[in-house]
Amino acid sequence: MRALRQVTGTVAVLARPDVDTDQIIPKQFLKRIERTGYGQFLFHDWMEDPDFELRRPEAHGASILVAGRNFGCGSSREHAAWALDDYGFRAILAPSFGDIFRTNAVKTGLAPIALGPDELDRLTDALAERNELTVDLEVLEVRHPSGLAVPFAFSAFERQCLLEGLDDIALTLRHADAIAAYEERHPGRFDTAAVGA
Repeated sequence: MRALRQVTGTVAVLARPDVDTDQIIPKQFLKRIERTGYGQFLFHDWMEDPDFELRRPEAHGASILVAGRNFGCGSSREHAAWALDDYGFRAILAPSFGDIFRTNAVKTGLAPIALGPDELDRLTDALAERNELTVDLEVLEVRHPSGLAVPFAFSAFERQCLLEGLDDIALTLRHADAIAAYEERHPGRFDTAAVGA
């Protein structure tokens, strides 16, 4: 997983509430076995509409998504986080997230930042002046070039995982010596290589 300390970039605003994972990545695209290549299918049905928010010129190349409440609700589809990441997003700002989506986002290397509606309104109002934000996980704030700075809370453990680019496997490998020592002290009761021979 890529480390994420800070992202500065243009912003796409999708202020719709209750955007579920089936809207983020429809079910017909879940047949792939890779974790990549989903970005082209992001919001597939909505992308058919030329007026869809992500098709607007100001959203082109955005690395930050501002979304409505309960973003990522619905099924536990990790492909939704993969699609957002593959499309180019690194941070998502919303009043709230679906719990499983939020967990999947962090495990993918995306920063799901929960901000109050008033704070989001201040940030989106500032975007009219200049479409750019910085999401800084090191100092826990979102900044606009105008000087507006909005602090946010974030789980210390998840923050550390994002800052260091640690997924579940990398976290486990940090304990490789302790695991090997345990296995040395507790040998298996039978030869697993011989099972089924």
